[in-house]
Amino acid sequence: MGRSASPGPGWRQDDHGPAADWARLWLLDPDVTFLNHGSFGACPRAVLEAQQRLRKRMEEEPVRFLNRELEGLLDGARAELGAFVGADSNDLAFVPNATAGVNTVLRSLPFEAGDELLTTDHAYNACRNALEFVAARAGARVVVTSVPFPIDSPDRIVEAVVERVTPKTRLALLDHVTSPTGLVFPIGRLVSELAGRGVETLVDGAHAPGMLPLGIRALGAAFYTGNCHKWLCAPKGAGFLYVRPDKQSQVRPLSISHGANSPRADRSRFRLEFDWTGTSDPTPYLTVPAAIRYVGSLLPGGWPDLQARNRATALAGRATLCRTLGIAPPCPDEMIGSLVAMPIVSSGEHASASARQVDPLQDALLKRFGIEVLVFTWPALSTRLLRVSAQLYNTSADYDRLADALKQLPAG
Repeated sequence: MGRSASPGPGWRQDDHGPAADWARLWLLDPDVTFLNHGSFGACPRAVLEAQQRLRKRMEEEPVRFLNRELEGLLDGARAELGAFVGADSNDLAFVPNATAGVNTVLRSLPFEAGDELLTTDHAYNACRNALEFVAARAGARVVVTSVPFPIDSPDRIVEAVVERVTPKTRLALLDHVTSPTGLVFPIGRLVSELAGRGVETLVDGAHAPGMLPLGIRALGAAFYTGNCHKWLCAPKGAGFLYVRPDKQSQVRPLSISHGANSPRADRSRFRLEFDWTGTSDPTPYLTVPAAIRYVGSLLPGGWPDLQARNRATALAGRATLCRTLGIAPPCPDEMIGSLVAMPIVSSGEHASASARQVDPLQDALLKRFGIEVLVFTWPALSTRLLRVSAQLYNTSADYDRLADALKQLPAG
């Protein structure tokens, strides 16, 4: 995961160094202070150019590309992704996003009436919906444990999860980095504690690849799914699903296609089914190696340097915003990656904001100040949260600008 000697087209030596204007490497609107990388990511120009070259190659001769070349290209892309996330490439399957990965696992596993599926109140809403769907279909029950926020220690997370395990618990769906609160869960401890109680874990790692160092194989979880379009900065439509080898016979893709009855014996059924689920654009998957190499080339220390820089930027930005809001940091520094959230108001009077697609404060920040940031009502505590991201193109001035804007706007 170090610096690549050949980051790819779009790179120039003068892009590097402390005075580099990192934002020009992305297509971001220069009139917007973009502090919401966490929602959908943002793909650098050079990576998009690499994807476009692949698309051109595909359209020049679609049959050759999809029938003759794609299998080998996918093998190569998975190998580079596997090295990056710490997993054997044969245990990885490309999926469009982490939500698809969660659905793939949940729709594959057999559950029965009375089974319990454990999660937390920090779970991503889309994945919680998938959990509720499969539970209702099987007559099972979703058990939601409450994790406090603000929080003083990762121990509180372990305690909250473990205390809700019963003999009926069949699976735990847990976030590696929570979407609403930006907390980095002690996922290794959680997987170990649950395994000791006979419970397998499905890790929703949507935000982890590119934000945190990963060693998925060593983690020991039965299932791990992540996005490549967020912090890894690959094109939208690139995600992955890891399935531990002993569980691969149980997991089928959401779309059953030709691999289900293929007579081939040179590849696993897992590989045959997931590598072809029907005609689609595979270039987001195939561009993942370009994203790993290019983004990893932008700082002298490669990905570790980038991750450390983003984390330091996030913590400094949080400190600025907490001073402005007059609140203490809602969690210890050790529980933060490059995504931070803080409560801005906690009362029922603003509950109507949850029914809106865009919170009024978020809308005002963009329209009046040109600042894109996430503000939302979090139903778990009836609390409105302000969530900001830190990517290479962000600077301390961005958070100062947001702090100044917040002083001029009422929280409601």
